[in-house]
Amino acid sequence: MAHFKKKRGKSTPEVSTSSLPDIIFMLLFFFMVVTVMREGERKVQVTVPQATQLEKLEKKSLVNTVYVGKPIKKYQDIYGTKPRVQLDDKFSNNLDGDIALFLEQHKLKVNEQLHGQIITSIKADGEVTMGVVTDVKTALRKAAQLKVNYSATPNSSKMNRN
Repeated sequence: MAHFKKKRGKSTPEVSTSSLPDIIFMLLFFFMVVTVMREGERKVQVTVPQATQLEKLEKKSLVNTVYVGKPIKKYQDIYGTKPRVQLDDKFSNNLDGDIALFLEQHKLKVNEQLHGQIITSIKADGEVTMGVVTDVKTALRKAAQLKVNYSATPNSSKMNRN
């Protein structure tokens, strides 16, 4: 009968690292594709009101956001404490012209067949008077943007449970 000898002093083979760069680059590309970068800095304080009936917007790429509120502390020395309208990263000085330009710039980013589905979402602070919001709505109407949405947070105590 044959005797089996135990091999001593032999180490396990080294792990091949030749595929590690490929894996690292695949992970890098994956995170570059799925990460959504925030487009701009919010310069106004917005605490949206609560609502009982909400509808979630499906296509976020078709939504323009107009912020209405008091400037944050960083900008209060320059712009004061009165409510301001923020479009992208800029405060609006000429509401009619700025909103029309803002909407046209967004339309350039969206497929032409989807232009009729573009929605403008107004994120207004709960403390802002309706006069400012009405001015924004009037400027949107003049720019032929008739699909308008008001942003709100759910009021869980009053929501109906089905």
